[in-house]
Amino acid sequence: MKKLLFILIAFLAFANGYAQILDPAKWTTKIEKKSESNYILTFNAVIEKDWHLYSQFTADGGSLPLEIIFKNQKVNFNLVGKAKESKTTTAFNDVFEVNETYFEKKAQIQQEITITNPKITKIEVNLNYQVCKEACINLEKSFTFTIPATAKTAEISTVASDLTTIDSAKVDTSVAIADVNKEQVVTPEKVPVLDTKPSKQRGLWSIFFIAFLSGFAALLTPCVFPMIPMTVSFFTKQSKTKAKGIRNAIIYGIAIIFIYVVLGFLVTWIFGADALNALSTNVWFNIIFFVLLVTFAASFLGAFEIMLPNSWANKVDNQADRGGIIGILFMALALAIVSFSCTGPIVGTLLVEAASKGGIAPIVGMFGFSLALALPFMLFAMFPGWLNSLPKSGGWLNTVKVVLGFLELALAFKFLSNADLVLQLHFLEREVFLAIWIAIFGTLAFYLFGKITLPHDSPMSHISVGRLSFGLVVLAFTIYLIPGIWGAPLKLISGFPPPMTYSESPYGVGNSKGGSNASAQILPEGAHLGPHDLIAFEDYEKGLAYAKSVNKPILLDFTGYACVNCRKMEDYVWSDPAILKILQDEVVLISLYVDDKRELPKNEQYVSKETGKEIVSVGNKWSDFQITRYKANAQPYYIVIDVEENMLSNKPESYNSDINAYKGWLREGIDRFKKAK
Repeated sequence: MKKLLFILIAFLAFANGYAQILDPAKWTTKIEKKSESNYILTFNAVIEKDWHLYSQFTADGGSLPLEIIFKNQKVNFNLVGKAKESKTTTAFNDVFEVNETYFEKKAQIQQEITITNPKITKIEVNLNYQVCKEACINLEKSFTFTIPATAKTAEISTVASDLTTIDSAKVDTSVAIADVNKEQVVTPEKVPVLDTKPSKQRGLWSIFFIAFLSGFAALLTPCVFPMIPMTVSFFTKQSKTKAKGIRNAIIYGIAIIFIYVVLGFLVTWIFGADALNALSTNVWFNIIFFVLLVTFAASFLGAFEIMLPNSWANKVDNQADRGGIIGILFMALALAIVSFSCTGPIVGTLLVEAASKGGIAPIVGMFGFSLALALPFMLFAMFPGWLNSLPKSGGWLNTVKVVLGFLELALAFKFLSNADLVLQLHFLEREVFLAIWIAIFGTLAFYLFGKITLPHDSPMSHISVGRLSFGLVVLAFTIYLIPGIWGAPLKLISGFPPPMTYSESPYGVGNSKGGSNASAQILPEGAHLGPHDLIAFEDYEKGLAYAKSVNKPILLDFTGYACVNCRKMEDYVWSDPAILKILQDEVVLISLYVDDKRELPKNEQYVSKETGKEIVSVGNKWSDFQITRYKANAQPYYIVIDVEENMLSNKPESYNSDINAYKGWLREGIDRFKKAK
């Protein structure tokens, strides 16, 4: 009896662990009457720990965005603007190479509507969305809002009806549904799917570091560098004691930091952190950023100067004569205004780049920039003897401006590339982007070698060792970029150019059909070349028929185009030589994409007996196939089966970055197939 009980428990544990329908987001809804004809529909979600629910504003090319579908909208009501969202997080996904926006722990979406049909009593809404952790799940929920007759507010306490079967035993109930609207401090957490905490911290640290270097670069421009000895001399001569001079210089430095940090705060406050997140993926703002950066670059290259009105500088300079802390603060403001023709493009570029990161990045960026700008003034005031070691002003200062101009021009095309990727125009594909960068950095190298001169350059009889060395570095970088046109990965600049898949020739120029092995092989009917040129099927029946003909086991791969961990498995696990050889020689790969939006022919559409959901697309079909046959709805999800469709391994496999473990799992299923022959 005990043995029987043990076997039963083990079986239930196995079934629960490997055949589960996951549902990490639990929803409640509310409808509120705003006026006689206007109502606000609210969707609240409690999201299980470490899971991400993707925003409707997440960037194209990454995980699937939230989609809100209103039934019978045109005849019954109108939407007032776009649905509003609660706090989101944005992090760069290095697999899809886009900034993804998502909810953690909780989510709230509000949509205002105007009733046009006074007889309507109910509003039906569907939410389509994706949630990811170690796996990605595409879910659909249906909601029914009952329009209140007299009450100002009506609560709908029933949880949304599911369009997929839910294993309630797996739902985390540690957070009560009633707590959805309470204020919670959302802190970044380590999430396996995107590693968001390190990613977000790295993002802010990288902004700070880049801003600090930019501040140092601004320091070496003709507008700022000559002011260091002048300003330090002023403090040392006007102060009665050395200690007072040092104190005033420190206050001056703090005032510089204060002015620029306030600027970063104003940008964040005016636009809002969430708005900045949305702007970073907006097509028109990316185009505007491109135009701004090209303008800044032209200014640095000598086409014109961007200056604030002289009257501003005169008024601020008069206030600086007041003395005391107020006078020092106005001196710092005068520095910011007078040096604007050199610092303005750098500050503008930093704010543009920081805005693309969202959140408090503009504040962090301005702090890093101003810290680098202020430190020399403070340090030279403390140690005036150091002034003698400063190089003299000269033509080299203009060279710094020109180099910054080339860098801004190169960065500008990153924003134009973002817009092109979102619109899928294919105007700025990878090869074109790299060709532009090669031209920009190649021209910069010629400039540094003295072969090209620009309007504000001084006559030069020779080039310095430092300029020659930097020119060689730029030339080496230019040469490094060239193989990228022929398909080299260029990991040094990963995330800047469009991905390999967004190119005229995904395998490189002159190799449009892949490697020699790939192009030489004849593909079976219904097959295509998948990751790493593997022969893969996207139709289950065709793949099964081929497996029978060659008498090989099947690796069934439930995947998705927007599944980040599916791409990670393909990029980092399947690429291992030992795994790749098994996939090439010993199995038939069938990849079923559950987010394939292609519509099924009308005669193939049906209603699922398992979930009651209408199956209208190819993705719906494979998702229902996974749920119905294997009682699971997460991706990636791998199963080794024989030609009779029996499972060969003890359990399915999901995301597993351990190459040896994945190889052992594959080997187990293949060996069982060979023994059964």
